[in-house]
Formats: sequence, C-alpha cells, structure tokens
Amino acid sequence: MNHRRTELLAAGAATVTVILWASAFVSIRSAGAAYSPGALALGRLLSGALALAVICLIRREGLPPRSAWRGIAISGVLWFGFYMVVLNWGEQQVDAGTAALVVNIGPILIALLGARLLKDALPPRLLAGMAVSFAGAVTVGLSMSDDGGSSVLGVVLCLLAAIAYAGGVVAQKPALGSATPLQVTTFGCLTGAVVCLPFAGQLVSDAADAPASATLNMVYLGVFPTALAFTTWAYALARTTAGRMGATTYAVPALVVLMSWLALGEVPGLFTLAGGALCLAGVAVSRSRSGARAAAAPVTAPGPRPEKASDPA
Repeated sequence: MNHRRTELLAAGAATVTVILWASAFVSIRSAGAAYSPGALALGRLLSGALALAVICLIRREGLPPRSAWRGIAISGVLWFGFYMVVLNWGEQQVDAGTAALVVNIGPILIALLGARLLKDALPPRLLAGMAVSFAGAVTVGLSMSDDGGSSVLGVVLCLLAAIAYAGGVVAQKPALGSATPLQVTTFGCLTGAVVCLPFAGQLVSDAADAPASATLNMVYLGVFPTALAFTTWAYALARTTAGRMGATTYAVPALVVLMSWLALGEVPGLFTLAGGALCLAGVAVSRSRSGARAAAAPVTAPGPRPEKASDPA
C-alpha cells in the first residue's frame, strides 16, 4: 500500500508540474501585453526567488557547496536570465502554442551538448531525432513567414531560448552532484534576477501602468511555474525514472495549444501544427532507447531539475 501511495503521489506531482509549465506559456503571452520582455523576466524571477527563499527557510536549506557554484552561475545566467528574456520577447511575436512547440526541441540540444561536454552517448536514434525536429522547426518558421518578419523573428527567438535552456541544463548537471535541487534552483533563480537587474527601471515603469491582471500573471509565473512546479518535479523525479518523467512533458505543447485557445483565442494553423508534430516526433525518436540507456537521457523540462532519481526533492 505504501508503494502504491508513493506512486500515486509522484504521478500527481508530475501532473501538477506539466500543467503549470504549460500554463506558463499562456501567462507569458498574456502578461507580455503590458510588460516588456526584460521587465517581465525580472518580475517573475523576483517573485520566484522570494517563494523559493521561503521554502529554503522552512526546510532549513543552507548555502550550496563551493563546488556547485560554477554550474549554478552558468545555468542562472543562461537559463533563468537569457532564456526568460528571449522567450518573453519571442511570445510577443508568435502565439503561445508555437512558442512551446519550438522550445520543445531543447531536449535534443541538451543531448548534443551533453555528448560534447559531458561525454554522454550520441546514438544514431538521437541523430535521427535531431534531423526530424530541425525539419519541424523550419516548417514552423516557414508556416509563419506570410505574417511578416516579426513572426519569423519570434520563431528565431524561441530557438535561441531553446539553446539557452539546453546550455543551462548541461551546466546545471555537475552542480546537482553536490547540491540539492532546491539549492540549485533557488540560487540559479537569484543569479538570473541579478542578471536582469538592468531591467529594474522598466519593471517599475511597466508596473505603474500595467493592469492588475498582467501583474498577477507575472507573480503567478514566479510563484507557480517557477517555484512550485520545480519542487513538484523534483519530488516526482525522486520517485520514478528520468525517462518516465521525461515522457510526461510531451504533453506540454498540446496543453499549451489547448490553454491558449481557451484563454487567448489562439490556435496555430495546420501547417504550424504539422511542424510542431515533427518537433515532437523528433524528440520521441531521440528518446526511444533501451531501458539501460534511459538514465542518460535528459529530462525534457522548461526548468531546473535534478539529474538523479535519488536526489532529494
């Protein structure tokens, strides 16, 4: 019974994570109408850092060990800082569903960087998946070319976000070997906030004119998709395999399309959806490896996460 209860709790935590990460794309699109990309990123990071700091105090988490700081700093700059700014900018150019589909090639980029920098395996299936996903990203870009250069710019920005996300994950991996996921997440978030401090003036200016709904969306992004979702992800991953958890995130783009349709009235065209399907198919092909190699597969999550199932949540 205890084992069954643990499985149910882990499944529930994973479901919460996927839903919250999907909702982030919709909230970014909504809040982006009132906040500039840098201001929105800074506001989200400050909200998330505050929430994470409270959790750390409650759990009595100390400072990360010195050996973890390099990975935390790099992932904080790339993932929390650069990633959030360019993603916010990209979602001002394309709809939330398209953004989610393009960013979803990140896991393949993670595998490439992992093979180069961390000496992870690079099997033929992964190379095939890369090719399929790249074709999907090109298809998405071509499908939006008729809308003008700004839409193409949005796809490019989302691709840059995927690259930053991948770099952040690979940099974070060594840090998770000596620090807890909560420590790495909290101090990565703080690092990203420091990087985005030049946007503080814009944040103050935008907040003065923004409607309450946009500001609440910004705070929501920090507290729920950033702080809470990363915690539930770590809880679930500590109780199942990385491959099984990674499979759950394939639902994110579909959920984003559904949420953006319900909340924003945005539905990508058929050609865009076809390109997104290719992106997802490429990820699926790259992950269709034997169970013995599943542990080496990257977790396809749009946020910091532990690399080992034994890491504390």
